Amino acid sequence: MTALAPECVQDFPRPPLIERVPQRVRALVGGTVLADTTEAWRVCETHHAPTYYLPRGDVATDLLPPSSQRSFCEWKGQARYYDLTVGDRPVPNAAWDYAEPSPRYAAIRAHLAIYAWAVDEAWVGDEKVQPQPGDFYGGWITANLTGRIKGAPGTEWW
Repeated sequence: MTALAPECVQDFPRPPLIERVPQRVRALVGGTVLADTTEAWRVCETHHAPTYYLPRGDVATDLLPPSSQRSFCEWKGQARYYDLTVGDRPVPNAAWDYAEPSPRYAAIRAHLAIYAWAVDEAWVGDEKVQPQPGDFYGGWITANLTGRIKGAPGTEWW
């Protein structure tokens, strides 16, 4: 098992950094593999746990019907959301994408981000992640991260 290098979330830049993920990234729900890839990207922004974007081809998109939810990111653009449906367990707005991301984030076109709180297990390499606090930010917390991660009540406008 290879540990991830230490990173402080305060050192992540604005605008956010986008970089390729060398580890395998997976998400499972109800014993079903929702996503499994070695071709993920991550976006790292000040005070955020990294958000992982997985290629659509490595995600069971049949389990993610479109939602009517939309949001706007000042860096990436207009986000569309997807509900997660596995068995009798619906999870509204469990994933999102940017159909037309801004040019700086063009690499995440045709990729989905999945909230770690929406699945039973999310993994980066050999490490099971924790969800970023709150229900808006989609970062995946790994043990190597230090610093104050936003998302908990009172941190929304940092």
